[in-house]
Amino acid sequence: MSAVGRVVAALRAGGVDAEVRRFDEPVPTAAAAARVLGCEVGAIANSLVFDADGVPLLVLASGAHRVDTGKVAALVGAARVRRATPEFVLAATGQEVGGVAPVGHPSRLRTVVDVDLSAHPLLWAGGGDHHTMISVTYTDLVRVTGGLEAAVS
Repeated sequence: MSAVGRVVAALRAGGVDAEVRRFDEPVPTAAAAARVLGCEVGAIANSLVFDADGVPLLVLASGAHRVDTGKVAALVGAARVRRATPEFVLAATGQEVGGVAPVGHPSRLRTVVDVDLSAHPLLWAGGGDHHTMISVTYTDLVRVTGGLEAAVS
């Protein structure tokens, strides 16, 4: 099964009927995704994988913000949180940087969800590859990921 197929299956298993959109051009950044979707960059839920003391940590952050790794480290009780390498991300998610989805990984990742995403009635997140985006509500995103709601910027 493809990475996108695993994402869709995980969403459906979690009771989320997300719209899946595939684009001819890659949408690897929040700005690129917002442009093609015609939405605010803040409605893009970036799926960012961090290395939290050697353990993968998924932060679903608004595309309008930069993640404060010090704040996130304190939140999750890690000595150090840093951006993961592409190899670390692929090993943890089965997906490449620029296409990481909130779900569909080999195993559930500890997840933090940016509370600022709650301001948008509909969110868009990576769908498992560089060309695919999925729609989801904030409530469904938190529920399906089991994420901790927190300010991350």
